Amino acid sequence: MRLLTTGVQGALALLFLAGAAFAEVGTDEATAPVAAAEAQAIDDRLASLFGQESAALGAMKQTDLDKLMTVPEARPAVVEVAYDRDWLADLPAQRGDAEWSCLAKALYFEARGEPVRGQFAVAEVILNRVEALEYPDSICDVVHQGSHRKNACQFSFACDGRPETIREKDAFLQVGKIAALMISGAPRALTDGATHFHTNAVRPRWASKFPRTATIGSHRFYRQPVRLATSR
Repeated sequence: MRLLTTGVQGALALLFLAGAAFAEVGTDEATAPVAAAEAQAIDDRLASLFGQESAALGAMKQTDLDKLMTVPEARPAVVEVAYDRDWLADLPAQRGDAEWSCLAKALYFEARGEPVRGQFAVAEVILNRVEALEYPDSICDVVHQGSHRKNACQFSFACDGRPETIREKDAFLQVGKIAALMISGAPRALTDGATHFHTNAVRPRWASKFPRTATIGSHRFYRQPVRLATSR
């Protein structure tokens, strides 16, 4: 973007100089040869400038050009939260799109028995995965990754063969609020970028290789090593 801005500013400045030079030609015939030479020099400088601009743009990859011309999407405003059941109870009930539904269901089936902080922490893991290159780029795809194979998915409820029936309405009401808050930009301040978690009852092989970032409720949280996990 700096390249384009500098070029445009330079071009405008030179056009101004060119206009001034041509104005002098009309006011004093005695200086016409000098003014003409100056005008030609300005034309040459303009041609060189636009040539450099064109060459620079031509050397850029199409993907870089697309990024240059794309206005970045505004990030969600940071939402302040309190990790408190009573605070959540005072918030209005939430409903949302498919992404909200996938996150709410994941929190319900994976963490409805956890403290509020633990439920927020599981939401952090899911959203951290959405932003990591090694995982799908949507909440629903992250939640259901590998679900076509029994007991081989990322989140056990998605492939354990049991029906996803929501029986505890109050619990789902709470995690639905948490899902909405997290999607709206609530801070991920509990797990230090964790991409994995497991209950205290199991010990997966990767747990000895990944740095543990937090222990909340019955869950332990881990961050995939930087050499493997790269942000989008």
